[in-house]
Amino acid sequence: MAVLVCGGAGYIGSHCVVALLDKNEEVVVIDNLQTGYKKAVHGNAKLYQGDIKDRAFLNKVFVENDIDAVIHFAANSLVAVSMTDPLTYYDNNVHGSQVLLETMETHNVRKIVFSSTASVYGEPESIPVLETAKTLPTNPYGETKLAVEKMMKWADNAYKLKYIALRYFNVAGAHQSAEIGEAHNPETHIIPLVLQVPLNKRQHITVFGTDYDTPDGTCIRDYIYIMDLVDAHLLALQKLRDGADSNVYNLGNGEGFSVMEIIEAARNVTKHPIPVAYSERRAGDPARLIASSKKAQEELGWKPKFTKIEDIIGSAWRWHIRNPEGFAE
Repeated sequence: MAVLVCGGAGYIGSHCVVALLDKNEEVVVIDNLQTGYKKAVHGNAKLYQGDIKDRAFLNKVFVENDIDAVIHFAANSLVAVSMTDPLTYYDNNVHGSQVLLETMETHNVRKIVFSSTASVYGEPESIPVLETAKTLPTNPYGETKLAVEKMMKWADNAYKLKYIALRYFNVAGAHQSAEIGEAHNPETHIIPLVLQVPLNKRQHITVFGTDYDTPDGTCIRDYIYIMDLVDAHLLALQKLRDGADSNVYNLGNGEGFSVMEIIEAARNVTKHPIPVAYSERRAGDPARLIASSKKAQEELGWKPKFTKIEDIIGSAWRWHIRNPEGFAE
């Protein structure tokens, strides 16, 4: 029996593939390589290049492999782009997921772990954010992820398709081997952006807003180490295999770090001064976003192992030093 990893050539997906292989799982990967890389798929995973919106392609994958469950990462995920091109996000994220769920039902595969996002909460009313908080996304990216969650809920109601949706915050770091890591083009995540300064790819890092209601005036976010995140996906998969009902879980460290704390930690790791330029706030940036992962810890048995931000940044730095151009040839 194989686990199908949709988006398995991307940042989080490729790390999940490695973890599954380490557990001697048979792994099948689907990726259209829009943002993923063939070189990110390690080991004996079987890679199919294609799009989950392509019904014939997807059916071929299910016919050729004895798939037991699906872990679904495939999606567009840039918030700013979703604001200017929302229909593409609905097409890829919602319609693509619909075709995937329909194909799963056709082939009697009824277990799926879904990569959701804290963006489904929008501007949270209280911190830390609980799974019971209102879901009021402030951008199309969050709306599409929430739409897929609701689609899975109704698919469970109609077809007994069981799902676990994992809503996570800021994912960071790289595999301890430094063979795979975070490589986006364009890069939008703060830790790799900060590390571009000591890599001589930019002269400084820009901090947007210094007047937030936080100790140092900069935004605070919850960062989770990539392999801790992957562990939660594997625990969710096992819970579904054990016959659990559908559910939703937040994933995070439960501790926040400000933008300036990230920069200072990166300075300590890289031994580089990392100059800073200051700019105005960006629209829609909440002052604090911190997750409560109590439910995941109690019900999945999950506990993050790497909670020190310097350890997380250190793993990313080892990857970037070894692969300054990412997965580029």
